[in-house]
Amino acid sequence: MIKVPALIAGASMSGSTLWTFLSCPDMVVLSKKPKTFEVLFNDPSKTVYYSGDKVAGRIIVEVSEVMKVSAMRVFGIGNAKVEYLKGKRRCHDAIDYLKYEDVVHLDHEQTDTDGCVTFRPGNRYEYMFGFELPQQGQLVSSYDGKFGHVHYYVKAVMERPSQSAAECKKYFEVVEPLDVNTPDLKSPVAGMKEKKVTCMFIPDGSVSIQGKIDRKGYCEGEDICINAKFENTCSRIVVPKAAIIARHIYLANGKTKLIKEKLCSVRGNHIISGMCDMWQGKRLRVPKIKPTILGCNIIHVDYSLMLYIHIPGSDKLTLELPMVVGTLPYGFGSRSSSMSSQQSAQSSNWLSTGIPSSPPSYSEIPQDLRVDSPLTPLLEDYDEDDAPIFMRPPPAYTEMDDGVQVQFC
Repeated sequence: MIKVPALIAGASMSGSTLWTFLSCPDMVVLSKKPKTFEVLFNDPSKTVYYSGDKVAGRIIVEVSEVMKVSAMRVFGIGNAKVEYLKGKRRCHDAIDYLKYEDVVHLDHEQTDTDGCVTFRPGNRYEYMFGFELPQQGQLVSSYDGKFGHVHYYVKAVMERPSQSAAECKKYFEVVEPLDVNTPDLKSPVAGMKEKKVTCMFIPDGSVSIQGKIDRKGYCEGEDICINAKFENTCSRIVVPKAAIIARHIYLANGKTKLIKEKLCSVRGNHIISGMCDMWQGKRLRVPKIKPTILGCNIIHVDYSLMLYIHIPGSDKLTLELPMVVGTLPYGFGSRSSSMSSQQSAQSSNWLSTGIPSSPPSYSEIPQDLRVDSPLTPLLEDYDEDDAPIFMRPPPAYTEMDDGVQVQFC
């Protein structure tokens, strides 16, 4: 901020005179920056906060020259924001989830007659703060996406007389608990789909998928047991596959932006004409991903297990089974072996329905196709329109906007 005396401010000056005036250090008052101004949390090891938790810490201030402070304000802020371009139109929206404000004071520092506190070099000043996060159901988990985010942070604002205010921020992560042990999320999910195949408009048989997973809710690191039957009655050799798909949905100004990610996948054996491939408990591990976000009006993140068949010379046949990725694991880590065996027996009974002959045991297959690594890698996928997509490095995106699909590389 530059202070210009009234006489000079009211007079006209040439360019050279004005430059001489602005270059004179005795006539320019620059805004002082504190040597240290930062927010520190009381528990640095705490990386995640949940609904109802207390966010507490200190605001640290150190100066290299004498400085007066009239007030120190602390804000707890949490909001969701969406912004993207649709043609030449800028679509944007925002929702607040946390709004906290308070004026904090030094415990053992006297104020001047004008109500300010004088900071002096060589001293360390600490302002204490603390507030509670809203209860469960009022927050949304932290999120960073291509066209939007959900951020939470503490902001400190130092107000100074005759100078611009200084501010600093400290971000923290919030996870809204999502229990996968509810009756709805413990229920199995199943479906089936069939596709007629043609060659030069001549019927060429069909392919079909019949699939099931034992439950709808999963957490990071858990295995999805896939039970499926892929049948091929067309003349081509087809390949069955499965993948976890993430859908990021952004809503602003009545417009919707959709991005799909393929996170991890497995594949089965080639199926020749007139044959089928059976999956009994084929495993796909849930990678490290953010939980499902359904409680936000402008950002949705949901997941599905996609079973599909790659058909040479034709669009693939897909069957999506909805999933919910939660934060509280199934059975809270105490799943009994009897429960697992019971689920396995139920899956075997379901698979045996409508199958002409009993399929071979999965353990008898020479090549073990099960995936047991902590993060399932994407296997080679030769579909031209089905390129592997990773979370890190930045993935290739499939974006759907009002029915038009665009591939970003």
